[in-house]
This record gives sequence, C-alpha cells and structure tokens, in this order.
Amino acid sequence: MTSPAASADLLVLVRDIAVRASEFALEARRAGVSVAATKSTPTDVVTAVDRDTEELIRSLILEARPDDGIVGEEGAAHIGTSGLDWIVDPIDGTVNFLYGIPAWSVSVAVAERAGADAAPRAGGIDGVTLAGVVVNPVHGELFEANVGGGARLLGQSLAVNTGVPLGQALVGTGFGYAADVRRAQADVLRGVLPEVRDIRRIGSAALDLAALAAGRIDAFYERGLNAWDHAAGALIAREAGARVGGARGGREDSELLIAAAPDLYDAFAALLRESGLDA
Repeated sequence: MTSPAASADLLVLVRDIAVRASEFALEARRAGVSVAATKSTPTDVVTAVDRDTEELIRSLILEARPDDGIVGEEGAAHIGTSGLDWIVDPIDGTVNFLYGIPAWSVSVAVAERAGADAAPRAGGIDGVTLAGVVVNPVHGELFEANVGGGARLLGQSLAVNTGVPLGQALVGTGFGYAADVRRAQADVLRGVLPEVRDIRRIGSAALDLAALAAGRIDAFYERGLNAWDHAAGALIAREAGARVGGARGGREDSELLIAAAPDLYDAFAALLRESGLDA
C-alpha cells in the first residue's frame, strides 16, 4: 500500500471526502454557529458543526472502506481491521471558525499502521501517512499530498523555501489553551522572536504546515498537537521538501513538532533549545 501509485489511488477518496465535508462546514458556517461545549479549558471550544462535520466524514469513510479505522477529534475511535486508519480533524481552527476569521480548515489523512497492534495515538502516528488533504473552505484552497507523489495546491506542485538563513526566517507557531502552558510557550517565544524575521500565529496547525509547504512561511513549531492536527499537514510539508521531526531528534508527536527546509532545520531546532524548548 505504501507505493506512490497505491497512495495516489487512496488520495482520490481522501480528496473527495475532504471536499464534501468542507462544503458542508462552509454552508453551516454561513447559517451561523455557536459554542456547543468546551473541552480542556473554557477557551477550548467545540461547535455543533465540528461534530456534524466529523460525523459526515465518518459516514463517508465507512461507506467506502468499512474495514478501515477512524481517529477523529470529536468522536470515539472506530477500530478497523484493514491496517489503515483515517485521522480526521473536522474543523482545525475552531475559534477562527466561531469568530468568522477565514483561517480554518478540514484535515483528512489516512495512515498505514506500523504493526498489527499499532494505531494512531492522540499525539502521533505509529506508521506511515499515505495520503492527506487540507482544505481552507473560505479561500477555496485545497492542499494535498500522497507519499512519494509530491504535494500540490489546486493541482500546482509545492516546494518549501530553501536557502533562508535563520535571521530571515518567517516562523509559524501556535499556543495551547491552558494558562500555565501558554506562560511556558511565551517564555520560549521571547527567545525565538529576536532571532528570526517575525512570528505568525494563524490558528490552525494544518494550515500552518500547508503554508510551509507553499513557501508562505519558512519554519513552524508547536507543542501539544494531536495526531489529527498534523497528520495531513505534516505529510504535505514533507512531500514539499520539508524536514519534520519532534523532540530530541524523534518523530513529531504531542510533545513537539518542528518543520522547516532541511538546510534551516538544525539551526532552527538549536534556537528552540537555546530558548528553553527541548528540540
């Protein structure tokens, strides 16, 4: 299944499901939304549209591939038997979605398990992401990639910026919801900001990683991400030429995700370490 041809076939289905979900979510947003519940903190919100969009994605997956597993942000995991797991964020950037800020996305990816007992964890993926799509419905942008097949935006090939020195790098990041986590993140940011061109905080990690692939930013880092936040975006960034990793040289997970062009990555990771982040 990990061949580019097989993953390209799978990408067709991922794209179709992501587009249908994006159209549904955009139409629902136009009708108006409100907070349905909160999660980790009072500022970590979920809307009914998050839940309804994930249910739509879930039904489309099971209709097409009933033996696959599903891991989504808003619902219980569906355990599959095929060795493939779908990793779904129905609306990445829910606060932007709630406020009408046009920077939210639908993120859908499918991964092949590393072994019979492996499955996506909350913060990382034990296996290989085969195909992924990130859609910004408001702007009509569709980012996609399949393993070994490159990354594209609306059919046009993507490539990360190269040859950018650390001092001229535009860096994306995001922040957690808990106050103590934000304080620690602010401490790291104080060390990073003076050493780079500037910082951008879009509010959707999936869009951040897609932006890196498209050359709209030069590097990205964030702590506390879940698998559904980065599964599709990290594949798109990798297929556009980015190096993506985590803490202490390991794979990206909830502890840390770092992404940058290979010629920038080591210097950027060193800056994060010097700023108090164990990169």
